[in-house]
Amino acid sequence: MLRFIVRRVLQAVPTLFGLSILLFIWVRSLPGGPAYALLPENATAEQREALRRAMGLDDPVIVQYGAFLGRLAQGDLGESLQTGRPVMTEFAMKFPATVELAVMAMVIAVAVGVPLGYLAARRRGGALDALVVGGSLVGICTPVFFLAFVLKLVFAEHLGIFPSAFRQTPGIDATRITGLFVVDGIATREWDAAWDALMHLVLPGLALSSIPLAVIVRMTRAGVIEVLGEDYVRTAEAKGLHRRTVRGRHVLRNAMLPVVTAIGLLSGALLAGAVLTESVFAFGGIGQFIYSATQTRDYPVLLGFILIIAAVYVAINLLVDISYSLLDPRVRVR
Repeated sequence: MLRFIVRRVLQAVPTLFGLSILLFIWVRSLPGGPAYALLPENATAEQREALRRAMGLDDPVIVQYGAFLGRLAQGDLGESLQTGRPVMTEFAMKFPATVELAVMAMVIAVAVGVPLGYLAARRRGGALDALVVGGSLVGICTPVFFLAFVLKLVFAEHLGIFPSAFRQTPGIDATRITGLFVVDGIATREWDAAWDALMHLVLPGLALSSIPLAVIVRMTRAGVIEVLGEDYVRTAEAKGLHRRTVRGRHVLRNAMLPVVTAIGLLSGALLAGAVLTESVFAFGGIGQFIYSATQTRDYPVLLGFILIIAAVYVAINLLVDISYSLLDPRVRVR
């Protein structure tokens, strides 16, 4: 297992290196640049050129990239042009919100999607199967921002069951430890703050979970149908094994192999794709901050945030590979 993990980590290094090159070239090719973002619109060409020279933007691209790698090795991703704070500081402030939202969405998707997919497969061709397949198709086709607006309008504005915006109700004085509001509330036994933060997660979590839920339902259903037709399942049933043993050890464990891969890929996508959901609910995560950075041409934030998210994505896929190898030991020797 250790050799398997080391091999996967070593494979991730050139991936991140290549991505850093592509991102660096992409950011440098964008119109304008830091000089345009830092100086007022009425700045002269001489002022912009002087600032470019001061920032080293006139150096050859390879020199600029080498300087970037040197700063990156020291954990320095530059400073935000919007706030003046280090990019790493901004990321540390915004990332917990997105993590909390992504975890909520994935918990909903897995908790609902796997049982529904399994039940649909067991009742293939029935009314439940048709309902689940049709519902998953609607979930895939419905735009996340549209669903977010509908949920907000119905359950927040009209019914008043859930909060309509922010991570926590203004005025609640809660202790902050990790930046994860629910976890902090539980850790400090501030139950009202934890419950309030959890209620703020429900609607954006439901909206963000719609596509992962639909994908997990369909993949679980397809995997269970395939496994149910295998000889070893029929043999286990013929031997008189308990139904729970057959379902858990033989059917679900093998059917979950592609689902685990999908969960890992979807988790990374949730971290990177929560922009619209965070904007609708004013959630204040990295998605909303990246959107703001594109409007203000905050290139250090764009470069730093995307690179960190890519590293997180690679780490998630490493965990998926490890989970996959635990479910199917044959993966370790391939």
